[in-house]
Amino acid sequence: MNRVLLKAQLLERKALRYTPAGLPALDLVLKHESQVTEANLPRKVQLEMKAVAIGDIAQALNRQPIGCDLNVVGFLGATRSGRGVLLHITELNESF
Repeated sequence: MNRVLLKAQLLERKALRYTPAGLPALDLVLKHESQVTEANLPRKVQLEMKAVAIGDIAQALNRQPIGCDLNVVGFLGATRSGRGVLLHITELNESF
């Protein structure tokens, strides 16, 4: 299964674009900070992740202010260049 639930801050948003099929698409950068437990020890996690949203979610995210907190659900895929990981956002949640 490939499913990601992430609490993150909207760090960067590119201009809304459209796919060849005419769907709105939005490229984003998200920032995540948290503390998790690994091998029974606390570990601080900080990361920035590229993300993309297609369709209605792209339009909803385009209205969000930079710096806002988001709860997103999605899946991981490769970037267009094939190097690195891209989060494909499929849902926005109030909380989880």
